[in-house]
Amino acid sequence: MSPFLSRDLEISPIGAFIDPPQPRDRAIITHGHADHARAGHGAVLATPDTIAIMQTRYGADAAGTWDPLPFGERREVDGVTISLHPAGHILGSAQVLLEYRGQRIVVTGDYKRLADRTAQPFELVPCDLLVTEATFGLPVFQHPHPADEIARLLRSVAAYPQRAHVVGCYALGKAQRVISLLREGGYDAPIYLHGAMLRLCDLYVERGIPLGDLRPSLDVPKAGLAGQIVIAPPSAIKDRWSRRLPDPVLAVASGWMSVKQRARQSGVELPLVISDHADWNELRQTITETGANTIWVTHGREDALVYWSQQQGLAAEPLNIEAYEDGPEDDGGDGE
Repeated sequence: MSPFLSRDLEISPIGAFIDPPQPRDRAIITHGHADHARAGHGAVLATPDTIAIMQTRYGADAAGTWDPLPFGERREVDGVTISLHPAGHILGSAQVLLEYRGQRIVVTGDYKRLADRTAQPFELVPCDLLVTEATFGLPVFQHPHPADEIARLLRSVAAYPQRAHVVGCYALGKAQRVISLLREGGYDAPIYLHGAMLRLCDLYVERGIPLGDLRPSLDVPKAGLAGQIVIAPPSAIKDRWSRRLPDPVLAVASGWMSVKQRARQSGVELPLVISDHADWNELRQTITETGANTIWVTHGREDALVYWSQQQGLAAEPLNIEAYEDGPEDDGGDGE
């Protein structure tokens, strides 16, 4: 019997058991990033991919029991029906649908709507109450198409064959997406990885995501990396590790790279605006298309999205929940 099938499950305090910041007897985990998934829960309900990610990162004993729930399957817990639906954020990422007495509540977790070969495609889930993230919930955040950003990277590689291009991105989700985008863009040369990237890239390949020829960067002499692309955690491109690269072009792949001042302060020569979150337009589109009449906004820039929703005649307010501290840059963070 599922460890979730008990009589004391409460529907009201959503934040208490979906991506809880502290260990709980039972937890529903939307995805494997460190600001949503932690070790120490008594029981974890999540998609099979998210469980595989958590076990890879934290160990098979990181939870008392693991309860896999594939996308679209329904689980009844004390009269509440729970199902998970693709969020498109990273591999295995899920929105949580709660159905109770004819009401439908969707908690999005982190999500994006653009197609991505490294994540199951976003599924719109109609509901009455939508709890949406708002990481990029300001009108200024309107992301370019990622293929155009990859084309900029490839033009730079062609223009500077004597230099290595090191792309800083999170080890979980963003690294695999950048690699996949490079392959879609026609780049079939080996891609070199910082050691922190190897384990999770291997997991993606094991889970059926093709990434092409990947090689550890430490196995190559400095001169051999000229003209090559190296993927590394953002923290690594600023430390001693990067000194072994020949005259590196420093790039970072993140939605935050649309903030030019942030890129300059970080010493980024080639900012790549590649986000794994919905931008302003996609957030508004999702709110409209779900048909929800009540909107709770959390995990980001709440005020603008709450105001816009209220202007549409919706009952909207910010949802203040006890949140995780951001994970370190090389540990996954929120994917940005």
